[in-house]
Amino acid sequence: MSLPARALVLGLAQSGQAAALALARRGVRVVGVDRSDEIDVGRLSEGGVELHLGREEESLLENVDVLVRSPGVPGQAALLEAARERGVPVWSEVELGFRLLGPRNRLVGITGTKGKTTTVRLLGAIFAAAGQTAALAGNEHRPLSEVAGDLDAQAWVVCELSSFQLEDVQTLACDVAVLLNVEPDHLDRYDSFERYRDAKLRILERAGTAVVPRGSGLAGIEFSGDDPLPAEPRMPGVHNRENAAAATAAARAAGISDAPIAETLRTFPGVPHRLELVAEIGGVRYVNDSKATNVTAARRGIAAYEGSPLRLILGGSPKGESFEPLARSLGPDVCSLHLIGATADEIAAALDATGLSYERDGDLTTAVRSAARAARPGDIVLLSPACASYDQFRDFEERGDAFRRLVGELGS
Repeated sequence: MSLPARALVLGLAQSGQAAALALARRGVRVVGVDRSDEIDVGRLSEGGVELHLGREEESLLENVDVLVRSPGVPGQAALLEAARERGVPVWSEVELGFRLLGPRNRLVGITGTKGKTTTVRLLGAIFAAAGQTAALAGNEHRPLSEVAGDLDAQAWVVCELSSFQLEDVQTLACDVAVLLNVEPDHLDRYDSFERYRDAKLRILERAGTAVVPRGSGLAGIEFSGDDPLPAEPRMPGVHNRENAAAATAAARAAGISDAPIAETLRTFPGVPHRLELVAEIGGVRYVNDSKATNVTAARRGIAAYEGSPLRLILGGSPKGESFEPLARSLGPDVCSLHLIGATADEIAAALDATGLSYERDGDLTTAVRSAARAARPGDIVLLSPACASYDQFRDFEERGDAFRRLVGELGS
């Protein structure tokens, strides 16, 4: 694979830093640019990357052969638009990572609105049970451009791909490409659902084998939550059975037999912050579903406990979604609703339209304590917020960790 002589990496968070270092280690002259001047760039300085922080001047594009875009950089960034106008090729970080893979490395790519991380880790566990080497990469794992430098010659890579990462791919070709689902999300970044969907569908371009939802109208191996599986998954919820069906289809497409698939389905416990049972205190179960950052995910989390009394915590930072479908879907299992965060007013308005009562608890600490006071043995206190977390937390993981801590304090 030929590499550029000079590259500009735009956005120096984790993926951008990985891309810059991967290129620099291979002898490419790298310019690293980030609009923030508070980035920790110690590794980049040591790696010989030319750094420009706090400014994105068009002159930095002079003599640049390619611009590598970190997934957090929006499509309207001025330097990105200038590169396109000048005819400078733009690669996503995963496009670079794919170009750095060895000729015998094989790639499973997984995308979807929800379920990506669970399916990636489940599939990674299946490969391990089958005695095959597989590295996990992508969205909530190590960047692909970093992983590409540490692989055995014949290793598989199981890569989680967000819509952001798929926006600028040109040669990315998955041996097995898995599309889990596409529901409205990230409408604060995309001007329409169609634009978001189109970014997701790029995973199917040049794919050797496509694994797609049954009834999607897309060509490939179809899967469904109703599929017969080699074993029933340990993870709760209809949506997790769908994830298991997708992982099973992908594993079979990769040549793995049903015995290690069955073993893994029976034992895989799930992923933190996704219907994670934190504790049972006084007969009340506390479940952390902080990764439910949109309405669709929250509805799936709630449905996983159908028939159980729920004390539901909702709210956070907005993503441009309507909460009316969520409000209309809430049934008699939801015994109390506890609203937090910047979206509390929007959710309250949707609940008012359905006649449902709620408590405005404001923050997670108050909501957990309020729900715990109301709960009775047999109830479930479920954090499934249907919103992002950036109003009160750094990310959904920090929110989920706070929930765990607060629950722990209840039992102390």
